[in-house]
Amino acid sequence: MKIAFVSAQTDEACAVSLEVEKRYGNCKPEDSEAIVVIGGDGTMLETLHKTYALEKPVYGINCGSVGFLLNPSSSNDLINTINNAHKVDIHPLRMKATDSDGKTHEAIAFNEVSLIRQTRQAAKLKIHVEDETRIDELVCDGVMISTPAGSTAYNFSAGGPILPLSANVLALTPISAFRPRRWRGALLPSHLLPSTPQVDGEGVKSLYVFH
Repeated sequence: MKIAFVSAQTDEACAVSLEVEKRYGNCKPEDSEAIVVIGGDGTMLETLHKTYALEKPVYGINCGSVGFLLNPSSSNDLINTINNAHKVDIHPLRMKATDSDGKTHEAIAFNEVSLIRQTRQAAKLKIHVEDETRIDELVCDGVMISTPAGSTAYNFSAGGPILPLSANVLALTPISAFRPRRWRGALLPSHLLPSTPQVDGEGVKSLYVFH
């Protein structure tokens, strides 16, 4: 198997990277059969963004702190481990936003899409789901839609739930909500988002996780 290794710059990740590259070789991501990320969740997400268009399977070895998206640190029989790993398909969010000047912005998000206030005043937002108003006025610093892959990042810090990678739901989480008081957010089935932002069903990314 031709493997492309991507490593964080920590001492532990570099040591593991040196070991596996000596044992299995290394190649460019575009020439590989699989990409192996050595580091933490941040390195994994950065790699997913950079290699998304290649549609290569990605396997993670945890050398970080949390490692929600990665597997226990081990380089023993790596090829067999990858071949027998449980595969999870990641569906990123496609953000499409229009600013106050009428300009449209688009981006792909593996973690979350956030709308954050840019003034000293609190933001006053209206929440629509399936063209139906769910909250007339949310007074807050912002709001985010998080994927399961991103649920342990900003979403969790803001008080949102941790979602299993295979969960077919998205977390709608307020950022420092003032009103409605004690509103902690909601879980949305991914099919309920036909408009912006929406789950992109094209170019599904495969992420290997340890079975």
